Amino acid sequence: MMRLALSALALCALTACTQFPELDQTVSPDLENADFPALIPLDPILAGTRTATRDNTQTQAVLEARVANLRARAARIRGSVLTGRERQRLAEGLQ
Repeated sequence: MMRLALSALALCALTACTQFPELDQTVSPDLENADFPALIPLDPILAGTRTATRDNTQTQAVLEARVANLRARAARIRGSVLTGRERQRLAEGLQ
């Protein structure tokens, strides 16, 4: 636990010594003198998202189909990877 604390402290100390890049005059004069973008109300944009409805029966059917596919895939994966002959060779090699 003490090592972790010391490591974290050393890491913080190293990052404090980092040189920051020069950021002065990285913005072009065109951008510096440009107008701010126009602000628009958010309510009309959000109103469009509120009117969207979901078909619960279709959503339920899609989810049930996905669950069935995932369960079938899990059942296929759950089987043995080795054939009977391969298991026998492995058992013989371990003796």
